[in-house]
Amino acid sequence: MRKWIFSVLFLFLTFNSFSQDLMGERIRRISSTKKSVYFDSGIFHNGGPKIKSGLKAVRHSYVEKRGYERVVFDFISADVPRVYGNISSGEKKLYIDLFDTSMGSNLGSFGKSKYIDEIKFFPISKDSLSIEITFNKVVNVDIFYLKSPGRLVFDIK
Repeated sequence: MRKWIFSVLFLFLTFNSFSQDLMGERIRRISSTKKSVYFDSGIFHNGGPKIKSGLKAVRHSYVEKRGYERVVFDFISADVPRVYGNISSGEKKLYIDLFDTSMGSNLGSFGKSKYIDEIKFFPISKDSLSIEITFNKVVNVDIFYLKSPGRLVFDIK
């Protein structure tokens, strides 16, 4: 009996120590204007409309005078599709889910970035796209979107 209780207690504590506490994360709603509010962790969403879209391009630029690198996701629609994401400073990663969004067949090479090591695309289905961005250090990110055409913007410093 004692071994059984110990085993159950061990399993319970193991799962709790390795799981993410997303309930403890702050949830931010991103807006259509730049706020210059940078954060290094937490959940974000745009509360956007449920529209069909496609990711056309991912581009970036770094200007030392500005002090941040700008990464822009260009969409084929006038609005940004529904976005849900999480930035994890512990993992140095940014996770993005784009709903009702397909990936364009000619996404070009991203090139060399000041803060980004790698971008991975995971087309979950023909209508859902997950993206994982790996940073080379802990960063702070300001996120906003623009319309006509739809663009999701990440300012990274």
